[in-house]
Amino acid sequence: MIHFLIHDKKDSVGVAVVEGIKAGQDLTGWLMEDDSTVNVKAITDIPIGHKVTIKPLKNGDTVWKYGFDIGKAIADIKVGEHLHVHNVKTKRW
Repeated sequence: MIHFLIHDKKDSVGVAVVEGIKAGQDLTGWLMEDDSTVNVKAITDIPIGHKVTIKPLKNGDTVWKYGFDIGKAIADIKVGEHLHVHNVKTKRW
């Protein structure tokens, strides 16, 4: 089962495509660029449509989604963690 989608190899997050992802659950992501899969363990609950971190991020790191810079981490974020407004901000202001 595919739990999240990744578009580009440089992406640091995937987008949850199923409901009910719970902390501790083993997840499989589909990397669309090369038709490969990525496996992570969710360490927090992740709502459908939200982002799951697939690469460790340090405070200040750029966050990549769909091959684009979507902002910067404002805290250290572990693989499998929910990434949302509480730990990422735009670089615009």
